[in-house]
Formats: sequence, C-alpha cells, structure tokens
Amino acid sequence: MEVSAQGRIIWVSRAVELLSGWTTEELRCQDWVELLVPEAEREATRRVCRGGVGRDRSKSHVKGLLARDGSVRIIEWTHADVEGGGDDPPSILCIGRDLSELQAAQNEVLEAQQRTGAVLETAVNAILTISETCIIETVNTAAVRLFGYAAHEMIGYNVSMLMPQPFCGQHDQYVQSYLQTGVKKIIGIGREAIAKRKNGSLFPIDLSVGEAVLPCGKRIFTGIIRDLTERKNLEEQLLHISEQEQHRIGRDIHDDLCQQLAAIGCLAKVAHQSLVQTDHVTADALQEIVTLVTQANVCAREMSRGLNPVVLDSGGLMMALQQLAQTTARIYQIDCKFTSDAPVSIAENAVAVQLFRIAQEAVSNAVKHSKAAKISIQLRRRENQVEMRIKDNGTGIPDHSVPGRGTGMGLLTMSHRARMLGGSLSVEPGKKGGTVVTCIIPLTGP
Repeated sequence: MEVSAQGRIIWVSRAVELLSGWTTEELRCQDWVELLVPEAEREATRRVCRGGVGRDRSKSHVKGLLARDGSVRIIEWTHADVEGGGDDPPSILCIGRDLSELQAAQNEVLEAQQRTGAVLETAVNAILTISETCIIETVNTAAVRLFGYAAHEMIGYNVSMLMPQPFCGQHDQYVQSYLQTGVKKIIGIGREAIAKRKNGSLFPIDLSVGEAVLPCGKRIFTGIIRDLTERKNLEEQLLHISEQEQHRIGRDIHDDLCQQLAAIGCLAKVAHQSLVQTDHVTADALQEIVTLVTQANVCAREMSRGLNPVVLDSGGLMMALQQLAQTTARIYQIDCKFTSDAPVSIAENAVAVQLFRIAQEAVSNAVKHSKAAKISIQLRRRENQVEMRIKDNGTGIPDHSVPGRGTGMGLLTMSHRARMLGGSLSVEPGKKGGTVVTCIIPLTGP
C-alpha cells in the first residue's frame, strides 16, 4: 500500500483489497488511518506513519487492520520512502505481513500454558517434574507447602533431597536402570513410600510417577505426591480400636462364658456321679452332656486366646504362634507347625500383636479358602529385619484376592498391618503349589 505524506491512500495491492474488503477505487484518496485502523490504535498509528518522510524506517510495528465488515486482522507493518518524480512529493510505501493466524496460535498456546499452570497451582496434591538426570525442573505450590522448601530451593537440585536413606542413595540407580532396560518398576503404578521434609521429618506418601517424551525428544518424569499421614493415623486408630475390642471380647469370654461353662460342667459331673451311684438309666446321657460342655469350654478358651493372644513380653510372639499352630492342628485335624531357627525377640508388644494377627489371618485363609492339609509358620531374624512366612499346600489364592489386585478384606487388612509396621507383605504361589505369605518388618519399628 502506498500513501502520501498526508496519509492519503494512493495505491493498494490485491492483498489489501482481499483483507480489507474494499476495492482500490474505493480506497484511493481516503485517509488510511481513519478507514483501515481500529479507533483505539489510530492516534498511535498517526504518530508512527504520518509526516515521517525521510526519517528512520528500519523498525516495524504491529497494528490492527480494520476490514469493511468490522473484523480486524493483525498486521506487521514496515515502511519505506518513495521519491516522487519531478515535482511530485515523496510518498510512503507500507508493506504489511498478516500475523492473524500466528497471533491466534500464540494466544492458544499461551492460554493452554496458563490453563495448565492454573491446574498445577490449584492442585491439592504436590506435583513436580524431573529430568532424566533426576534434577527437579518444576514444582507447584502444594509441593512447596508439603516439603517446606521454597521453589528455588528445590528446582535445579536432585530429587533425592526429598527422600530418606536408603532410598536417597538408590534413586538415581533406579532411574538409570529403567533408561537402560526399559523395565518399569514404579512408572505408571501408584505406590506408597516415605518422603522427607526440609526439617528432616519423615512422612508417608502415595507416589504416582508418569513419563512423557516432549516433541524435542527430551524425556521428563512427573511425580504426583499425596500426603498419607492422616490416613495412616486413621488406619492405626481403627486397628487399635479393633484390637481393643477383640481383647475385650476375649476377656469377656474367658472371665464370663468360660467360668459359666466350667460351673455347668462341675454341676453336671456331680449329677452324673449321683446317677451312676443309683444306676439310673439317664447316667450315660448326662455323661455325654458333661463331655460336650467340657469340649465347649476348651473351644471357648481357645477362642479367647485367639482374640486376646499371649503376647506380653519380647518372647510372647513365639509362644503365641506356637499356640496358634497347636490350636489349628487340633481343631481342623491338619498338620500345622511353628518353627524358628533361633529365638526372635520383639521388644514392642503392639508390633508383636500385629504380626500375630497377620499370621492368624494367613492361617485362617489357608484352612478356609485354600483347604490346606499342611501349614507351616516360620519366624526368623534377617539382619535388622524380622521375616514371618506362612506356607500351605492348599489350592492357592485367586489373583483377585492378592493385595492390590482385588478387594479381599482379610488380605487388605494384612497388608495394612504390615505397612503400619513399616514393612511389606507379599502373597505368592508356592513352588510346589499352595500359597506363601511373607511379611518383613524392620526391627527399628515403623
């Protein structure tokens, strides 16, 4: 487009006609600022374009081009002076580049970035991204609140700063192993872990890790972290309440029901002896009643011990597991044995009780669900850990009952008890059939 020094249109190209909707004849001699520039930009455009013949034209500027239908195109303008021929005054050649589509695309990208940023910043869970070299690249506000670091104290540092030992020293090896082998151990799978705050305190988290490859080929990992402290405290309280209730029921059975059954048994024995002395015909029937009452008393006492196990000192767990094996063998008429390579002491009674409950549930599953005829309960110490293993020769446990693969409440409770102790629980098929339940906990406690 060519305009005079006074801003009047002399000539326009076909492109200007198409963009503006005006013909050359309609535009000629018109004030191009008044006709083709949006009102809000007219004053600034006049300062740039009008009366500027002979000055520096090396810089471009971006202004809107107002079309006949009221729509606005975004144009980047550059200018050049055109010398007039003879007595004709010089004019200005305006060269424009339509940036409308580019501007729209940039706006979409900016909007997407702002939307993504808003989602990250308003997320309840902590979200951070790390590079292939385990360097933290971005963190959201929730991560700042959760770990107690400022954003600049995390960005640019290795993510292992948020982990306690031994995970801190092993994390980079895990990532490098994945990059070399492609074997995923945590990526795409949520898991529970332990994290460390700036003040050094440790807390349980649910960690989900995702992987993304950017268009440039760069690989990043995204971690979504949820604080499990409140949930763990609630689980512990629920298990504690459940344990207290079982103890209460066990004491009630022992102190009330067992005593009443014992008294009934004594009275029945006295009555039986009297009938025997008189050679009464009902003596044999009463003898059967005495036998049944005695058996009921034995069952009630064993039930009481199961609800309120004898785990009172550091050696109580071994005694309780031995009684569990003996009771199971006697009641169900199967081969159930407890073995331990060496004495295993558990200093905390609460820890011993939780281990006993895990063994109790595993034995119950083996008898009721797997129809096992042989069960072994093993307890041993491994360096700074205690390992308890329950093996059976039953039909096995279906995949949907394995912790993490289904909703079997017994196995889920076992898994919760193990995690509450800072340990782990695995349920796997045995090499020769049956099921192997293994619980490993640290001796240092949760």
